[in-house]
Amino acid sequence: MVFTVTGKPMGAGIDDLPIDVELVEDSTDSTLTMELATSTREQIESKTPILVGHLELLLREELGADEDSQVREMFSKAYKLLDLKDRPTKEMTAFSIFFFNRDVALLARQLLWVYRQRRETGGS
Repeated sequence: MVFTVTGKPMGAGIDDLPIDVELVEDSTDSTLTMELATSTREQIESKTPILVGHLELLLREELGADEDSQVREMFSKAYKLLDLKDRPTKEMTAFSIFFFNRDVALLARQLLWVYRQRRETGGS
């Protein structure tokens, strides 16, 4: 929420907007249905920043990691994947980038499920 000088809310800030569930689902679906044998390196690489962005957005949400060890484990895996030293580079093979993207997409889907459950039950 953004506040004015008078302290009155000005409207929803970018961090207050809900996650676009359909967009995350579509992006992760398109990644998970890709086939390594029929995808070019450029197609594979083009997915990486989108998937990383979705995962970063989900990590900003209150998903109950303090109370739930499974969510905490998902967060730990996500932080490991997002560590800059573990992200794909130009020197990596398309195979490695492909499986990095799959790992990020699968984890994003898991966190998205938690996000949806918490929103439906009012946990967030």
